[in-house]
Amino acid sequence: MIALDNVVHRYSAKAHALDGITMNIGRGECFGLIGSNGAGKTTAMRILATLLVPTGGRATIGDHDVVADHLAVRKVIGYMPETFAVYKELTVEEFLDYTAAAYGFRGDDRRRRVESVVALTDLGSKRRAGCDSLSRGMKQRLFLARALVHDPQVLLLDEPTAGLDPAARIEFRQIIRELTAAGKTTVISSHILPELAEFCTSVGIIERGKLVAAGTIAEMLAKVKGARTIEIEVAGDAGAVATILRGRLGVESVRIDGARATVKHAGTREDAPQLLRALVEGGVAVVSFGERQSTLEDIFMKVAAFEVG
Repeated sequence: MIALDNVVHRYSAKAHALDGITMNIGRGECFGLIGSNGAGKTTAMRILATLLVPTGGRATIGDHDVVADHLAVRKVIGYMPETFAVYKELTVEEFLDYTAAAYGFRGDDRRRRVESVVALTDLGSKRRAGCDSLSRGMKQRLFLARALVHDPQVLLLDEPTAGLDPAARIEFRQIIRELTAAGKTTVISSHILPELAEFCTSVGIIERGKLVAAGTIAEMLAKVKGARTIEIEVAGDAGAVATILRGRLGVESVRIDGARATVKHAGTREDAPQLLRALVEGGVAVVSFGERQSTLEDIFMKVAAFEVG
């Protein structure tokens, strides 16, 4: 559905925003594009949105080249920028009606499209409010509705939850799940990694303008997995955990914090029960013992550290 082939963008001879990005995003995927500030996420999004011409390489959405066939691309995408500019004199309903008209909808079709996105984004109570009077959270909903008003196949959302309160973020996640279930292909750039892990089907990590890893979260965990983290809680002080486990095969480090111990273990999963047995035989009153599951943040930190190193 979406393909970038060796895409390069330079803002100057020495400033490479993108340095040979190649990736493919399948139809119906919810793809998270993650990276540090300045990594190149927004540049990639603007190229896909036909707002920026790449210095080199090629990007396509469907069968359409984003440069040579940009008008066709704009018909099938909905773009939500990180920052918003609204017509101060228009109400929410008027703004969406104007957008639907710009996409060629007329009469009843236009009214139905506006009603549909107002309902989806829960803007019914604000439909007659001035656009400029809305809170940031409500403006986020308004621009998501704007991106959806022509029922696009592809959504490009640049930092869509930045600045939202927790309740608004939960509501946004639910909307994205509904859109994915409806078959939309969605690309979301964000630095809020725990959120992306909740609704993205796959992710890509950009660092210094390069795509350093991409795939499902399970695939990326398999690629970067190192020592597993075992978290232990004991009754009393956990100092004895360090005494017993340090130096044992596979144990790389033991960190103590009161009654808790965090163990980096490079052995197999089958070796872990041996550690628990050693603690129990050593007289340690173990309250809990378990492996901490790796997260998207863990993946990003490992990949980013490798790239910087």
